Amino acid sequence: MRLPTLRQLQYLTSVVEEKHFGHAAEKCFVTQSTLSAGIQDLEQLLEVSLLERTNRKVLPTPIGEEIASRAQQILSLSEDLVDLAQSEKNPLSGRIQIGVIPTISPFLLPKVLPSVRKQLPNLEIVLIEDQSERLLDRLEAGSIDVAVLAFPFNTRGLTHRVFAKEPFWIAMPKSHKLAKAKKLKAADLPTNELLLLAEGHCMREHALSACQLPASAQRKSVQATSLYTLIEMVASGLGITLIPDMAINSDMVSHSDISLVPLENNNNQAVREIGLVWRPSFRRTATLEQLAKTFSDALADTDYSLRA
Repeated sequence: MRLPTLRQLQYLTSVVEEKHFGHAAEKCFVTQSTLSAGIQDLEQLLEVSLLERTNRKVLPTPIGEEIASRAQQILSLSEDLVDLAQSEKNPLSGRIQIGVIPTISPFLLPKVLPSVRKQLPNLEIVLIEDQSERLLDRLEAGSIDVAVLAFPFNTRGLTHRVFAKEPFWIAMPKSHKLAKAKKLKAADLPTNELLLLAEGHCMREHALSACQLPASAQRKSVQATSLYTLIEMVASGLGITLIPDMAINSDMVSHSDISLVPLENNNNQAVREIGLVWRPSFRRTATLEQLAKTFSDALADTDYSLRA
């Protein structure tokens, strides 16, 4: 039985992703004629049409889209195989691509990266910031090796390990009637004033979970796309919001005209967990264990209320 080559699968996935033969050829570092011939050979081998070709664009056929999806998984497993062989020589060296969500990266990375560079000097780290769902897509596609996410979150059967926990704080205008409180319970919050991130940001669900509130419990007319925007809205008197503990000492918060009150944590519910997520086939476990330990140790040395 003749089998497709990895090169043919790479050509197909690149064309499906780019929807353009020229751009896909550049991505694969080959000529357009070489790429086109490779895909034609693959179609002849599989005896199916994988692409719809027009003068303006190229689109996958239904079976072509399914095969391209499986091809991406095969390519990802092949890359993991190479990573595994290289890590056998030196598990704490080489390149690792890490995805981080926006509500973690600006607060966590400045604290942990100096320790990572010191503890793992031979490890080259490539950072990608994106929302949780898209990072999981990248993990499954093999374009990143590991992601730093907040939990609880559906990891689609991927492997994960929590290395820290943090509570939430209530951010409100300084003139707010609750601004002088020492601590607040979720039941004390005026939910009609609650501002949240837009859908697609996992911190939205974590904030609602911390307050044990339904998704409808927020101001319908106002949603933000970043934590910075939320804080600016609060400072402008538009409402209140929840922010994670790791953000309270950041310049973004300390320079804002807002008050912060800790949210009472009953039964460990008003917290979010921080951890690593990776493919089960990614076997550089020594690297991941060391990363998790370095992250946890670095956070334990800060003033944040994060504990592994």
